[in-house]
Amino acid sequence: MRVGPKPQALVQRKRGAFCLLVSRLVLTVSAPAEVRRRVLRPVPSWMDRETLALADRHFRGLGGGVPGIGQAPGRVAFVSEPGDFSYADFVRGFLLPNLPCVFSSAFTRGWGSRRRWVTPAGKPDFDHLLRTYGDVVVPVANCGVQEYNSNPKEHMPLRDYITYWKEYIEGGYSSPRGCLYLKDWHLCRDFPVEDVFTLPVYFSSDWLNEFWDALDVDDYRFVYAGPAGSWSPFHADIFRSFSWSVNVCGRKKWLLFPPGQEEALRDRHGNLPYDVTSPALCDTHLHPRSQLAGPPLEITQEAGEMVFVPSGWHHQVHNLQELCAVQEEVSEWRDSMPDWHHHCQVIMRSCSGINFEDFYHFLKVIAEKRLLVLREAAAEDSAGLGFEQAAFDAGRITEVLASLVVHPNFQRVDTSAFSPQPKELLQQLREAVDAAVAP
Repeated sequence: MRVGPKPQALVQRKRGAFCLLVSRLVLTVSAPAEVRRRVLRPVPSWMDRETLALADRHFRGLGGGVPGIGQAPGRVAFVSEPGDFSYADFVRGFLLPNLPCVFSSAFTRGWGSRRRWVTPAGKPDFDHLLRTYGDVVVPVANCGVQEYNSNPKEHMPLRDYITYWKEYIEGGYSSPRGCLYLKDWHLCRDFPVEDVFTLPVYFSSDWLNEFWDALDVDDYRFVYAGPAGSWSPFHADIFRSFSWSVNVCGRKKWLLFPPGQEEALRDRHGNLPYDVTSPALCDTHLHPRSQLAGPPLEITQEAGEMVFVPSGWHHQVHNLQELCAVQEEVSEWRDSMPDWHHHCQVIMRSCSGINFEDFYHFLKVIAEKRLLVLREAAAEDSAGLGFEQAAFDAGRITEVLASLVVHPNFQRVDTSAFSPQPKELLQQLREAVDAAVAP
């Protein structure tokens, strides 16, 4: 089961995911990293002054930019015991260097999903899932059909999907309907009181879900479930956010590429591959730079284990269409289309769910919450984030907002109704961050 979401140059955050897989079976529940949920035990303060200072030096060293093309490490680090691994350890070892790691099943031992969704034999408990969620309508993708760089979806009651799943197994892991994969089910949004998982302290600062929770409209917490052979095409997570993913039972295989490596995998038309295991990538006429890409980092995730997928790492879902791609697509109408830049913003919002105006509002919501904590010094927000974490987040927002206000396309946005004005908010953030890091 997989519980699940920042452009690396935009936002440092992520989404979490948990996947429930057994040999030839997989049930996944996924949610963006830093998922905001009720925590069932006291959460220790997860950033101290020393770690904040280290993070500040790290980002100052980047000069406002982002790391260059990375190489996958030879192996992924494995974290065994919760008691031996602090939030500061996570920041120093993985968050700042943007490296993946795997947490042992000890980190998820008390989860409700691991107790209730799995049979004593370690397989998905279909009877429990039917009793609890049988009538819920869920989104299902057909893994055997390519639709652009994703898969077409339909909706059906969970009981119908489980019936299909059982028939698929009885049919020798084959079906005339193809391999159907339950994807992007908002279980945690639709059943907020369910004891599905306990939020790991390492992912508590979840900007995307904090924003959507403030609006009380949506979230980036998803459930995935499917039989053997179900998969997600090559992608990076929403806004290039970092992720965490947990297998409730069974095994899962990951192929990950560090930021920048995906550029070498593009075809001669500039498109990313749908499947990085396809023999087509060996065709140098179609993929002229594929030989420049290093091998992926491969992870076999066991039952209960949690994988941290760093920001911007592509791995084997739908890559969001960005403004530059929109502008390129409609460039031929630039001179003849009135208010061309406005129409690009409309198209970008339609394709990716956000435009520059939305993104500023997103930053503002998180910034104002962190400023409140910094101004009240001893205050904590609803997630229990302390002063140091608020300072860390405010610093990252400052960098993002500073790049946003000078962006030529953002400068064409009518900000007259924004409150506060972007430059005013930026000044507030800078003053608060300077005060927070002052000795």
